[in-house]
Amino acid sequence: MQGRSESTGALDRAVAAFRAGGPVLVHDADDREGETDLLYPASAVTSASVARLRNDGGGLVFVALPAAIADRFDLPFLHEALDHPANDHSDLGYDAHPSFSLTVNHRDGFTGVTDDDRALTIRRLGEVSGDDDYGVDAFAEEFRTPGHVHLLRGAPGLLAERRGHTELGLALAREAGVAPAVAGCEMLDDDTGGALSTADARAYARRNDLPFVEGAALIEALS
Repeated sequence: MQGRSESTGALDRAVAAFRAGGPVLVHDADDREGETDLLYPASAVTSASVARLRNDGGGLVFVALPAAIADRFDLPFLHEALDHPANDHSDLGYDAHPSFSLTVNHRDGFTGVTDDDRALTIRRLGEVSGDDDYGVDAFAEEFRTPGHVHLLRGAPGLLAERRGHTELGLALAREAGVAPAVAGCEMLDDDTGGALSTADARAYARRNDLPFVEGAALIEALS
């Protein structure tokens, strides 16, 4: 009973943090990637958020979008759009295929890689994700590809179909009632270069007073 209560409390904190525009740490599962991602609602991302993602996360900075919104923006799965012999994912040990779509920059940025530029790109992706009238033509006027922010497509059924950080973050955003786009970055260990251990990720969350939630708790509550 205590474990269930702790999971419920962690989920409540995570939902409240997302609703307020703050970050949440989400661990997928030890038998999947075994990684913890630092996630934000994309519409709330600032330059300071991007600095935290690259300094405290250290992995790939991305924005996850639900399948319906990716379709509205005409964003393909990259592996379906590429014709190249390296485009072979049969040896991908943790999933059937990657979620990667295009990489983009906002046209009002400069190089696209600075904290300010990436924050602009990410924030606008969050803002337009909730606009049903914003389609591919508007997207092309505002964003260019390739760029410095990686877009990920969520599975159409979210957690009922796939249980990666893409779907976990999008399910959390849906529960929090925020715009349906999530920014994130994998947390890496500065000493080993590998994924940050779950214990160290929990310790980081405690030091910074941030919610930490297990993927299993999100799946149980939000599927």
